[in-house]
Amino acid sequence: MSYSSVIAALSAALQVSPDDLPLRLHVAELLLKEGLAADALEHYSLVLARDPANLTALDGAAMAAAACGEVARADGYRRLHAALTGSPTPAAPPPANEPAPSAVAPTNPAPFDAGKDVLPPSDGYDWNELLHHSLDEDDDDASPPDEKVPLFVEAHHPEDLELEVERSDMKLSDVAGMESVKRRLNMSFLAPLRNPEYMKMYGKSLRGGLMLYGPPGCGKTFIARALAGELGAKFIAVGMADVLDMWLGESEKRLQRIFDTARRNAPAVLFFDEVDALGQKRSQMRHSAGRTIVNQLLAEMDSIGSNNDGVFVLGATNHPWDVDTALRRPGRFDRMMLVLPPDEPARMAALQYHLQNRPAEGVDLRWIASKAVEYSGADIAHLCETAAELAMDDAIRTGRPKPMSTDHFKKAMKEVRPSTRPWFEIARNYAMFANEGGMYDDLLEYIKVNRI
Repeated sequence: MSYSSVIAALSAALQVSPDDLPLRLHVAELLLKEGLAADALEHYSLVLARDPANLTALDGAAMAAAACGEVARADGYRRLHAALTGSPTPAAPPPANEPAPSAVAPTNPAPFDAGKDVLPPSDGYDWNELLHHSLDEDDDDASPPDEKVPLFVEAHHPEDLELEVERSDMKLSDVAGMESVKRRLNMSFLAPLRNPEYMKMYGKSLRGGLMLYGPPGCGKTFIARALAGELGAKFIAVGMADVLDMWLGESEKRLQRIFDTARRNAPAVLFFDEVDALGQKRSQMRHSAGRTIVNQLLAEMDSIGSNNDGVFVLGATNHPWDVDTALRRPGRFDRMMLVLPPDEPARMAALQYHLQNRPAEGVDLRWIASKAVEYSGADIAHLCETAAELAMDDAIRTGRPKPMSTDHFKKAMKEVRPSTRPWFEIARNYAMFANEGGMYDDLLEYIKVNRI
C-alpha cells in the first residue's frame, strides 16, 4: 500500500503546525513504511530535539538509522530507549549483506584470551583493536572507548562549548519610549551601582535576577543589550542550543560552564532568551532529564546570588506562567518586568528607523503611529517592508520610480495585523484568574486601560 498521498497531506499540515509532535511522529512512521528511511530519520530527530526522551521517537529513529546504514547511531538510540525503560539493551540486527548469527550458543565456548582476536567486529567498531590498544602499556595516549550514549545526533565534544562574549555599544537612551521599563531598570540595577554609598546605607542588594516578559517582538533582547551597554558590562546571550546537549547529563555541565564564563568575564549581563523552555515547571515534565536541567539552573542562580558579584542575570519569556515557581523566588528571578508593545513615541521612532534608507518622503508617520496600536516592534518592521513592496510593485508596473506614500501604508496595514493580540488573549486569563501575589498587576492594568 502506498502512503504517498497521505504523507503529502500530513506534510502540508506540518507546515502549518510544525510543533505538533504526534503528527510528526505519524509522518515519520509512514515514511519509514514507504522505505524513505532518511526522511523518516529527519522527522524523528526533530521530535527528539524537542523531547529527547520520547520513547516512540527513539524506537522509530533506531529503525530508521539502521535502515540508512548508520549502525552506531541506531545502537545509541536502542541503548537510550533501554536506559529509559529499564529493559535490557536489544541486540542490533545484522547488516543486510551478512548472515544472522546462529541462535544456538556453542556448548563449550572458548575461554577469553586478551592475546587473541576473540571478539568479532560489530556496530562499525573493531573491538579487538580497541582492546589491544587499551592493553598496550607503551601507548601513553591509550584510553577506553567513550561510554556515553547519544540521544539523537552525531557525537561531538561538549567541551567545545563556545559562548560569544560581546561588548554592547547600546544605551537605554537608544530605546525609544518604554519609560516605565527604564525607570525599573534604573531602580533595580543602575542607580545602586552608580551610588554605592547609598546602596550600602540602605542595605540595597543586587542579588537575584530580572525576568522580562511580554508579547513576542517587543524588544526584550534589545533592552537586555542596552542594559549591558549602560552598565559597561559584557553581554552573553544564551539560547536553547547553548544549553541542551545530546548526552545525558551534559546539559547540566553546559549550564555550569555558562555561569563560570560569566563569572570570569564579570561585570557581565547573562541573558537567557526563552527562559520558559529551560526553566519550565517541573510538574509539567514527563521525564527526569528536563527536571535536572531546572535543578541545575536553580543551583547556579543561588550561587550567583550568594557568592558572585558583577554577574547580572536577565531572562526573557513570552510565557511567564510556564516558568517553574522555584525560579521566581527571592534570590533568583525575583523581579518581573512587563515589556509591552511600543507606545506612540516608540512607534514613531521605529518607523523613522526602518524608513531611513528608503524613499519615503511625505509619509504621514504620525498618522501611521497613531493607527498602529498593539503593533510590536517586529510588526512595525514588517509593516514597513510590506509598504515598500507595494511601492516597488507600483514602480515596476508603471516603469517609473515612485516614493513610498501613506496610501501604501494604509494598504499594508490591511495585510499586516498586530501579532500581539493572540498573546493578550491568553495572558488576560492568567492576569484575571491566576494573579498570585500580584504578579501580573501591571499586565492587568494595561488590559483594563486599553480594553483588551
